[in-house]
Amino acid sequence: MSDRAALLKGIRVWLVCFVVALVLSGATAFPLVHELRWTESLLRALSAPEHLPGLYDWIVRVRQGLDTADTDYPFLLYGTDWLAFAHLVIAVAFYGPYRDPVRNIWVVEFAMIACAGIIPLALICGPLRGIPFWWSVIDMSFGVFGVLPLYVVRRKIRRLAALTTDAVPVPAV
Repeated sequence: MSDRAALLKGIRVWLVCFVVALVLSGATAFPLVHELRWTESLLRALSAPEHLPGLYDWIVRVRQGLDTADTDYPFLLYGTDWLAFAHLVIAVAFYGPYRDPVRNIWVVEFAMIACAGIIPLALICGPLRGIPFWWSVIDMSFGVFGVLPLYVVRRKIRRLAALTTDAVPVPAV
């Protein structure tokens, strides 16, 4: 296998893993009410109220809020439907880098910028919305862990571009 083919295969594997994570992350935003009920039951079964009371109390509070919103104000949950949809749409954008990584490196760089943007969003909006700091740290970890595979992909794409440029002379502009 040539260096170019190996790089392209590695890029595509990383992109597929990233897209799968993005789709799963988005898909979990649809059934929030049921997920929180399930999470509360699981935490109760694992004795979290005794061992992790802060986490358990937060999950109960969020579940109660979602139950109230679902019962009395279901239109509020429409916002999380849009969140899920946004994840799915962003995942589709990665078809470009999958097909032609060098030409579409901008999608990867855009996603890296979006990952960086998670941190100030969580630090600013978290306190405004009464989110515990430790939960904001969990939210920020999505940006940190999201940027890592994107960084690997970007490096591989740049190496692929260098190989492609060496193989085919680029005309001067």
